[in-house]
Amino acid sequence: MSRIIRRHRIVEDDWTLAVDAAACAPACGRLIVPLARWRAEREALLARAAAVGVLLPNTEDVEAIHPQIADRPLIALQFPTFADGRALTQAVLLRNRLGFTGELRAVGDVVRDLVFWLGRCGFDALAPRPDQDLQACRAALDEIRIAYQPAADAREGAWARRRMSGSG
Repeated sequence: MSRIIRRHRIVEDDWTLAVDAAACAPACGRLIVPLARWRAEREALLARAAAVGVLLPNTEDVEAIHPQIADRPLIALQFPTFADGRALTQAVLLRNRLGFTGELRAVGDVVRDLVFWLGRCGFDALAPRPDQDLQACRAALDEIRIAYQPAADAREGAWARRRMSGSG
């Protein structure tokens, strides 16, 4: 079992990424399946698995497919390379515009340098690359203490702190 960061804690991952049908026979625990598999096998997956999450490529239009995945307990967003930030935009759309309240997980080429920004965009679970130090990644979530703009993590902005203290 691998370890991930969930809600600022390092925990054992209780989900299995099941890319093909062989990964779930005859009964399964908690599965994350690619969107194409979810669309093709939805009823069978729901009958066999304890819970089913969906893995989205970062090229998917989350607003268009939201009705198909809105009820999922977990949505995993793919980072094919750390330099490709389209999944950050998907996360903000899911959290802020579409109101997704389930677990939002970053998977793929997730590196420490992205971690703070993943938290700001609404990810509450991170599966860093195997070569990344989980403790360093967890610490990066709180690396920057003051936020200037509002974001999906609901940190109070510096402007609000100044207003409340009467100095702004």
